[in-house]
Amino acid sequence: MASPTEDLSHIPLETRSIITTESSDGIPFPASPIPHTHRTWARTFSSRPEVYLQPSTLPQITKITNLARRCRRRLVVVGSGHSPSNLTCTSSWMVNLDKYSRVLSIDPTTGICVLQSGIRLWQLSEALNKEGLALPSMGSINEQSIAGAISTGTHGSSLKHGLISEGVESLKIVLANGEEVFCSPTERSDLFRAALLSLGAIGIVTEVTFRAVKAFSLAWEQSIDSDSKLFAEWESKLWKQSEFVRVWWFPYMRRAVVWKADKVDENDLDTGVVKNYDPPTSFQDSKIGYFVYHNLLALARWFPRITPWVEWFVFGLQYGFGNGETTTTRAVQPSYKAFLLNCLYSQFVNEWAIPLAKGPEALQRLAAWLHRLQPGDEGYVEHKIPFSAEGLWVHSPVEVRVSDTTVKTSGERGNRPWLDITPEDGPALYLNATMYRPYHKDPSYNATERYYEAFEWLMRDLGGKPHWAKTFAVTPDEFASKQWYGENFHQFRKVRDEVDPLGMFVGPWQRKFLLGEPAEEKDRLALEEVGFEQKPAKEGGYVVTGHQNVVVA
Repeated sequence: MASPTEDLSHIPLETRSIITTESSDGIPFPASPIPHTHRTWARTFSSRPEVYLQPSTLPQITKITNLARRCRRRLVVVGSGHSPSNLTCTSSWMVNLDKYSRVLSIDPTTGICVLQSGIRLWQLSEALNKEGLALPSMGSINEQSIAGAISTGTHGSSLKHGLISEGVESLKIVLANGEEVFCSPTERSDLFRAALLSLGAIGIVTEVTFRAVKAFSLAWEQSIDSDSKLFAEWESKLWKQSEFVRVWWFPYMRRAVVWKADKVDENDLDTGVVKNYDPPTSFQDSKIGYFVYHNLLALARWFPRITPWVEWFVFGLQYGFGNGETTTTRAVQPSYKAFLLNCLYSQFVNEWAIPLAKGPEALQRLAAWLHRLQPGDEGYVEHKIPFSAEGLWVHSPVEVRVSDTTVKTSGERGNRPWLDITPEDGPALYLNATMYRPYHKDPSYNATERYYEAFEWLMRDLGGKPHWAKTFAVTPDEFASKQWYGENFHQFRKVRDEVDPLGMFVGPWQRKFLLGEPAEEKDRLALEEVGFEQKPAKEGGYVVTGHQNVVVA
């Protein structure tokens, strides 16, 4: 490493001087020698951190924390940046743990693995597979770090599984005071429950002990039918027919794609009775299909009324124009491949969890609103949404998934996150409304804002809560109410305030959604980052700029 002054010439002199005086301990300060621009995966937001750090050892992480405190800087830990919000943006210090990503140990007999927290899910899946193990369930992507997947409440789609974090046995976290602490369901359980869905507000998760399962392949199939059939089978069959089930609902066609998967018997794989094979390349996965859909979406920005036709055309090429058995696609794949989904293009995503039983009502009311149905129209129900859908055209599909966190987690067991968005007394349904941003350009005519305003109103009316890593507009007072999180929200706040009293892990996002604005500026935390300013970026999205609090606590 070159001299600190030479390497850090882009950092303000006062900060650089403090860092330089601490360089005699022999522990490198792993800062990037050039300015770094952080962008979310969807290019919805970008920011320029003052310092971009990639530690590879625990002493480096501890040093970063201690120097941030001395320099009065906020810390933001970032992985893949897959959240479309500005949750991971900062003008202060950004820590990326891609170089802190080793597998420390794996026990093939018990499935217990000890991991450095920066390991990406695809790397973890590869390491587990070599030992004959796998993750019990996954979401639709594998680019997240294990710490990021835990901290944002990532989930798959199964009534036999809850959040990814339900497999976590214990955690180690470096707190704002520079100390690494251990927590589990039986030791510092309040901290453990906060860290299981921390939203970057607790500390730096450094080590994860996770329980994997025996490696398995999934025999899956997907088919298309009318959404009326979906609703008719909702309670009796739909979500119980296989271990893993997920649905994509297309409101303009009033049709749905149902994907279901079950584990293949290990003996059948070993003897060759069943063999792994991939599905045919779909339209959207082909180069021409990706290009055609992308450009049709771009065209629809200028001519929104063609959106339903675009969705019908692409849906037919992707899945088929008919219903039933003629549209079925099948494959047998290792689980780490079968779970994955092509996210296609830059997008806004607004996802909420509601009680599973309210799913048909939610989709039928949303369809009636989008189609502007009147009494006597086929499929009419009273949607009650107090906003007009006139002139509004939205993208498809709405992703529909399930989980049941009550199977393996609870407050009594000490392993349910304080901020778990799912019901405490039964299974959850996740509805994910997507709006694409072709070539990183937002949909025109305020379509996203209008759609999400109505969608969130409906989700609230059905007792829902938003996915923390997605787009939403909810206040801390709402979250703290008895109808939402109540005492659980206060417990999370209590733990957060105890372990980070100076606000090293607090920024404008945490203020807006977790802490609320202080009564007076003097009441801000000493290290928190203040006041995001958002300006349009040339390449699309917004450039986010914040500043450190100047009030001494």
